[in-house]
Amino acid sequence: MSNEYIILALAAIGMASVLCQWFAWWVKLPAILFLLLVGIIAGPVSGWLNPDVLFGDLLFPLVSLGVAVILFEGSLTLKFSEIAGLESVVRNFVTNGVLVTWAVVSGATFLLLDFSWQLSLLFGAVMVVTGPTVVVPILRTVRPNARIANILRWEGIIIDPIGALLAVLVFEFIVSGRGGGALAHTVLTFLAVVGTGVLSGAVAGYLFGIVLRNRWLPEFLHNVATLGTVCALFAFADGMQSESGLLAVTVMGLWLANMRGVDTDDILDFKESLSVLFISILFIVLAARLDFTLFRQLGGNVLAVFLVIQFVARPLKVLVSTRGAPLSWQEKVLLSWIAPRGIVAAAVIALFALRLEEQQFTDAHLLVPLVFAVIIGTVVLQSATAGLLARWLGVAEPEPRGVLIIGANRVARLIAHGLADSGFRVLLADMNWENIRAARMEGLPVYYGNPVSEHADRQLDLVGIGRVLALTPQRELNSLACLRYRAEFGHAAVFELPVSLEGESAEKKRISALYRGRIAFGGEASFSKLASLVAQDAKLHRTTLTDDFDYESYRKQYAKTLLPLFAIDLRDQLHVYATDADIRPQKGWTVLALIAERRDEEGVTTSR
Repeated sequence: MSNEYIILALAAIGMASVLCQWFAWWVKLPAILFLLLVGIIAGPVSGWLNPDVLFGDLLFPLVSLGVAVILFEGSLTLKFSEIAGLESVVRNFVTNGVLVTWAVVSGATFLLLDFSWQLSLLFGAVMVVTGPTVVVPILRTVRPNARIANILRWEGIIIDPIGALLAVLVFEFIVSGRGGGALAHTVLTFLAVVGTGVLSGAVAGYLFGIVLRNRWLPEFLHNVATLGTVCALFAFADGMQSESGLLAVTVMGLWLANMRGVDTDDILDFKESLSVLFISILFIVLAARLDFTLFRQLGGNVLAVFLVIQFVARPLKVLVSTRGAPLSWQEKVLLSWIAPRGIVAAAVIALFALRLEEQQFTDAHLLVPLVFAVIIGTVVLQSATAGLLARWLGVAEPEPRGVLIIGANRVARLIAHGLADSGFRVLLADMNWENIRAARMEGLPVYYGNPVSEHADRQLDLVGIGRVLALTPQRELNSLACLRYRAEFGHAAVFELPVSLEGESAEKKRISALYRGRIAFGGEASFSKLASLVAQDAKLHRTTLTDDFDYESYRKQYAKTLLPLFAIDLRDQLHVYATDADIRPQKGWTVLALIAERRDEEGVTTSR
C-alpha cells in the first residue's frame, strides 16, 4: 500500500467526519446516521476503504485508545451531586431500569439468536445505553414537554458511563472465566481485574486531581497532560492485569468529576472535542468493516430481537421506573418510544468483539452487525416517528415559546419576571455571579457561565426555547451571542438590545447589523436607557386591550412614559417589538410595556 493512499485515506476520513457532524447539526438529526452511511459507502459498498488493510496491526490499539478516551470523557460528566438532585424517576431509569433492560435483552438474544449466555449478557449490557449524542437531536426535533425532555436528557447523560462500565465489567467477567477451571479461580480472576481497574483508576484520579487543585501544571498543559495520563493509565492497568484498562480510565473520570476543588470544565471541553473526533472516525472505520454477509447469518430473528428491545424492554423499563411518578400515560408512552442507541454502544462492542474473536469465542463476529442493526433501527424509526407520536399524544409543545435571556442583571430580571408571569419559559445566562445569585433568589432559572462557550452548548437546556434576547451592557457579548444562536433559532428569533444609542455611525450600524440580532424594543431603546428607567422604579405592566380601551387609547394614556416591549396575541404567541417589526395589537391582545413612575410630593406613586 502506497504512502499516498494512506495519507489520502486518513485525510478523507477526517474530512468526512467533520462534514457528517456539520450536516447532522444543520438538519438537526443524529450524526450517527450520516457517519454510518459514509462508512458503509466507503467500505462494503465501494470497497475503497478497508480498515484492516489500512491500519493493519494498529487497528486494535487505536480502537482501544479511542474507546478509552470516549469512556473517560463520558465518566467525566457524571457528577454524583447531580444524580442526587434528580427526580426519583430518573434515578430509577439508571438503576432498576438498567437491570430490567439488561435482563430482557440478554434473555431475548439468548433465546432468539442462539448466542451463548456470555455473549448474550454482553450484548444486553451494551444495549442499556442511549446517550445524549443521539437523544438531544431527536428532542430538538420532537419538542416534547419539559418533563419528558428532562428525563430523557438526563437519562442519556448519566446512563452512558454507567452502561459502558456495566459492559466493561461483563466483558472482564467473561474473559476472566475463559478456559474453564474452578469457579473460585474464575471469581478470583474477575476480582483481580476489577480490583486493578478500580484501584489504579482511583489512585490516578486522586493524584491527578491533587496536581490540578494545587495548580502544579500551567493551564496550557492541562489538556495535553490529561490525555497523556489517560493513555498511560490505560496501558499501565492493562499491563498489570489484562482487560482492566477501560475500567481504570472510567474510574479515573468518575473520581475527577466528583473531587472537591478540581475544575474539570476546560479539560471536559478539550476531551469533548477530542471525543467527537474519535467517535466520528471510529464510527466510519467500524462501519467500513461491516460485512453484509454477516447480517444474513443473523437471519430474520435479528428483527425479532429489535422488536423486543423496542416494544418489550423499553416499555417494561419505563413501567418499572415510573411507578408512582406524577406522569400521565401519554408521557409514559412517549418515554417508552424514545431510546435510540448510539456511538458509544458501537465503539464498545466493536472493541469487545475484536478481543473475543482473538480468543475464539463462537459467534463473537456477529456482535458488531447485531449492534449496528439495532442502532440503525432505533435511530431511523424513532427519528421518523417520535414527532408524530408526541403530537398525537398531546405531549409535544406546539412550538418553542421560551426565551433565553443573555444577562441576569436588573433589567433582564425584570423582563424575565414579566415573561414568566405571562406563562413563557425563561432562562437567564450570565457570567456575573452576583447577577446569577440575585436571579436565583428571585426564583428565576439560570445558567452560570459563558453563554457562547462549549460548556453552554453541553449544559444549556434549550428544549422549549424559541427566542434569544441579549440584554447585557457588553456590546460584543450581545452580538456574539446573537451570532451563535442565530444558527440555532434563525435570524428572526434573535434580538439584541443596543448598549447605547450614541457613538455609532450609520455605516457602522449597517455593517454590524449583518453580524448581530434584530434590534429589540424599537429604535429609541437601549440598555442604558432601560437601566436608568429601572433604577427610577419603572415597572413592567401587563395590559389587555378591549373595545373601550384599544391600543391607541393605551398609547395616549401613557404617551410620555410608555416603552412597549412585547405583545401576546389571541393564540398566546409572543411578539417582540423591534425596529423591523410592524406589531399592531388588537382586541384581546396583551401588551407588556415598561412604564416609568414617579412619586408626588405626598409620596403617592403615579404614572407620569
